[in-house]
Amino acid sequence: MTRTDPGTATGVAGAPGAARAVRALWVFWALVVLHLVAIGAGIDPLRLATKPLLVPALAACAAARGGPRLLLGALACGWAGDVLLEIGGTVAFLLGMGCFAAGHVCYLRLFAARGALRGARARCAVYAVVWAVLVVLLWPGLDAGLRVPVAVYSLLLTAMAAGAFGLGRTGAAGGLLFLLSDGMIAAGLADWPRPPAHDLWIMLTYAVAQFCLVRAVQTPAEPGVPGNAERDAAAYGGNAPADRPRTPPLTTE
Repeated sequence: MTRTDPGTATGVAGAPGAARAVRALWVFWALVVLHLVAIGAGIDPLRLATKPLLVPALAACAAARGGPRLLLGALACGWAGDVLLEIGGTVAFLLGMGCFAAGHVCYLRLFAARGALRGARARCAVYAVVWAVLVVLLWPGLDAGLRVPVAVYSLLLTAMAAGAFGLGRTGAAGGLLFLLSDGMIAAGLADWPRPPAHDLWIMLTYAVAQFCLVRAVQTPAEPGVPGNAERDAAAYGGNAPADRPRTPPLTTE
């Protein structure tokens, strides 16, 4: 039986869906490895061919497990951002950044539905300090036309990372890795010295970040833990989750 959230169309996948999810997840990680090899070896055709396939493979996994619309929307925005960033040029970069910003809004709305933003004042204050320090350090090195867009985007990114913390360790890791990945891109825009294998680390942290966020969203809350019932009730449109079917964790096993 499948229960659906009226607000986000959250379904619970059965055995066939779980099998499709496992296959899609194997494809995702295989593409990640190929993409990283292409970056490290300087094989541009392979790099360009694999990058647009990474997020769709992860989205196929999420969809097979009955992923909510907001999650699939966030991944779709990430895919559009990936494609636009490969085009090059200021306009494409700004459009790509806008797509990623829309994805962070989707994530924040989804986190709010899961109750992950409740009682978040302390961690939001910490992340706000991180954002302010980042902007102050990057501001002088950024082109004038990029300063405000980068500041606004990084605010949404940091808010998403703070919200993901409320989903547990996996969500927190996903938010932090996303922040690290985009932070390395921003450092490059500001002409900071680049570490060895700069592009490889950006894509590795980005791919793992998206996986962690998807897993955190689709991992059922454990019963008996304070606050989990309320989070599930919010995710299911206010209904009690007592009879909620359990789905296997998002793994390749």
